[in-house]
Amino acid sequence: MIFAPAPGRVPAGQRLYAIGDIHGCAERLRALHGRIAADLAARPAQAVLIHLGDYVDKGPDPAGVLAHLVAGDPVPGCATVSLAGNHEHLLLGALAGEPLALADFLAWGGRETLASYGMDPAAGPAAWAAAFPPAHRDWLEQRPLTHRIGGYFFAHAGIRPGIALHDQDPRDLTGIRQSFLASEADHGVVVVHGHTAALNVTIRANRIGLDTAAWSGGALSCAVLEDDRIGILAG
Repeated sequence: MIFAPAPGRVPAGQRLYAIGDIHGCAERLRALHGRIAADLAARPAQAVLIHLGDYVDKGPDPAGVLAHLVAGDPVPGCATVSLAGNHEHLLLGALAGEPLALADFLAWGGRETLASYGMDPAAGPAAWAAAFPPAHRDWLEQRPLTHRIGGYFFAHAGIRPGIALHDQDPRDLTGIRQSFLASEADHGVVVVHGHTAALNVTIRANRIGLDTAAWSGGALSCAVLEDDRIGILAG
């Protein structure tokens, strides 16, 4: 792995592994976790693994992704933080029968999630909710929106520029795009996010974007952050 200067800093002795949008790519996620485990074994450190959300929809095996993550910390010796993304909120809303969430869930990849659980899209929310594994639903409902370590702030989509971190709207944390992406403001932290896909990992002075469209053929990208440098692992 080749390291480059990073826009933020991690406390001495610590290492962060941050993975972008997974979208049902269970096999690739397991392979990437294996690469992280190998890196950590070769270069021991106090490590935290952070998933940036969007575990479900679009890709081939959302059920497999959730089963893998619900089972516990997937990398031995590495604490795990798994954030909520907008697609988790859509899934939970669809299971609850919320009309707007239901429409967006089915339009934005939810059919692949239902198929991975062996569910008929025509069966409707009540049938889906009855068949959905309770442990998976509980895990989804418990996902935090943000995490902060050192000079980095992690959120699925980003933040609203000019608003204090503790005052951010949950809808922005999971859904903001252009006003955040176009901002060159100093947020006081470097925001590490997914949500908006790009061909490659995006590194700016105020943000790092890790959604590289794994579900549609791009890489499943992981930023390795330590001291004041960044490396990239891909699955």
